[in-house]
Amino acid sequence: MPRRQTSEPSIASVSTPSASLSSRDTSTSNQSDATGTAPQESGAVRFSYELLEAEVNWKIRAWAAGVAWCAAAAYAQNAPQNAPKIEKIDPPNWWVNMPQAMLLVKGENLNHATFTLSDARLRIAQIKTSPNGHWAELWLSASPQKAEEVTISARNTAGKGSATYKFLTRRSTTDGFAGFSSKDVMYLIMTDRFADGDVSNDTVGDREKIRGWHGGDLRGVMQHLDYLQELGITTLWLTPVYQNHEADSYHGYGATDMYAVDEHYGSMDDLKALSAALHQRGMKLVLDTVPNHVGPKHPWVEDEPAPDWFHGTRAKHSVAQGDFKPLTDPHASWRDQKNVTEGWFADILPDMNQDNSAVSQYLTQNAVWWTEMTGADGLRIDTFPYVGRSFWHGFHAQLHGMYPKLTTVGEVFNPDATIVSSFAGGVTRNGIDTGLDTPFDFPSYFALRDAFVKGESMTKLAETLRMDALYPHPERLTPFLGNHDTTRFLWEKGGTLPRLKLAFAVLLTMRGMPQIYSGDEIAMTGGEDPDNRRDFPGGWAGDSQNAFTDGGRSAQQAEMHDWVRELATLRRRCDELQRGEEQVLLADKDAMVYVRGDALNLAADGKRRVVVAINRSQESRSIQVATTDTSVAGGKTIEMLLGNGTANSSGEQLELKLPAESVTIFSIR
Repeated sequence: MPRRQTSEPSIASVSTPSASLSSRDTSTSNQSDATGTAPQESGAVRFSYELLEAEVNWKIRAWAAGVAWCAAAAYAQNAPQNAPKIEKIDPPNWWVNMPQAMLLVKGENLNHATFTLSDARLRIAQIKTSPNGHWAELWLSASPQKAEEVTISARNTAGKGSATYKFLTRRSTTDGFAGFSSKDVMYLIMTDRFADGDVSNDTVGDREKIRGWHGGDLRGVMQHLDYLQELGITTLWLTPVYQNHEADSYHGYGATDMYAVDEHYGSMDDLKALSAALHQRGMKLVLDTVPNHVGPKHPWVEDEPAPDWFHGTRAKHSVAQGDFKPLTDPHASWRDQKNVTEGWFADILPDMNQDNSAVSQYLTQNAVWWTEMTGADGLRIDTFPYVGRSFWHGFHAQLHGMYPKLTTVGEVFNPDATIVSSFAGGVTRNGIDTGLDTPFDFPSYFALRDAFVKGESMTKLAETLRMDALYPHPERLTPFLGNHDTTRFLWEKGGTLPRLKLAFAVLLTMRGMPQIYSGDEIAMTGGEDPDNRRDFPGGWAGDSQNAFTDGGRSAQQAEMHDWVRELATLRRRCDELQRGEEQVLLADKDAMVYVRGDALNLAADGKRRVVVAINRSQESRSIQVATTDTSVAGGKTIEMLLGNGTANSSGEQLELKLPAESVTIFSIR
């Protein structure tokens, strides 16, 4: 029997249960009785114990051998049959002296792999792989101190797969990243509908399809920078340039690859060249970023890196609700809040789950990557309220920590200033500050349309301005007359050329940074999306007219274009219109008079103020405005700056004579 114990040493050596049991048995047999004397055993009993122990040990060793054999068989059955394969890494590169990156690796057979980096100084702090082996999250614990190319390897028992990865030197802090402010005039371009500068990337025949790709590209934009600069534009906002591999995703908001420029627009080199050309002119670039969702055909939709990268699935999800009140209502239920932040936009755009740390990191890195690659000066953030505040707080903390001057402007599509202002940085809701530099001024958009299209009282515009008290920085707001999601001004019933000119006069003289939608400056028209995204005339070879040139514009286009250029020129020459405060002196049904300048809580006292007087009526008007205890009190010296009206001041009252449907602008001190 004892021989049986020693005849299988290999099994005993791997048999932890056997060794443990032997130890416990030995300690029991050596215990003393209560008197401290070892108990006496007969030889027969001792022999019986030895037989029992030998038999137990043999059975345990046999059991352990079976377990080991089963484990080996199971491992052999589940062992990788093929070597790992690395197909793609997001982000495609990173930079030295940057926060540590999370690399999302796409490939095959990654779930049983061991990952290493060729530079031993770089370490992987954490690895997560998807059960199907298609994805791996590599969380790096450090970034290199100098630019280098490393090899990322994935090994399993079947072999090895590898890919090179570059850490680049960062751009100079003066190479972009300047931010934008109320001194700027922003121009929105939907790249596919502006100008075709490279016919080689066109989709033949799609220009006839209202929802198809028409051929506009980055080179087309760069070829018309003279036009934009002469108009008075200082900042260019491009709709997303992400890869959108769908027949009707010309707009860029349905990404299928968040780290690639869509081939229809051109290449990353084209985008870099455009950025450099803008900066050489003293102009700025704003990129559109979309952390809320991806396109329906994004690879993740059918093959998630992890089960919780999205809210729901294609087959089972909620639809995003556009009522933002639950997000600002302290009494709202979580259910109503989730209906906004966890639903699929338009019922088709997969909603990202930013509560997942990997998703949050991926999206933040994505914004950093595009900023650093292009030297962008700002980011326009799509569908801002549809993403939870906690994500935005971390997003902006990291982004502003790296780019202190970079400016972000968020889309909060709502007419209520109490709602829009709650998303501005500096406002805390649910204990969280989003960090957003400014939201778009949607309340003033609706007020301008109400006043100049619907003919509602001009007091509505004054009431909207009164709500500036809700914003920590109303001077940062971005007012506009329309964008790629709204009908064109002239499409609306009541939208006339004289009214559009008045609306532009307010837009380019009110507080904040004005944003102009491409084509509004030449009186383009168009209804609901996508009709409001018609091609800019002259952007394609063979167009019947070329509105980029003075001689190519119709009389109406020329009148509108020249008016916008004149207003932008005045704004550039008047510091008061760029950064000054705003004070309303008068507002009634058809007229509004307001002042721009510094320290408007004080009398003029020799300081120059700029006064803007709007008469919307179809008849001329004479208006008297009492100026005692206003920012123009005591001002008597007047200089006419724009318009055909007249103005006189006694120091206590302004006497204004305003032609029908006109604006009169003058300085007073």
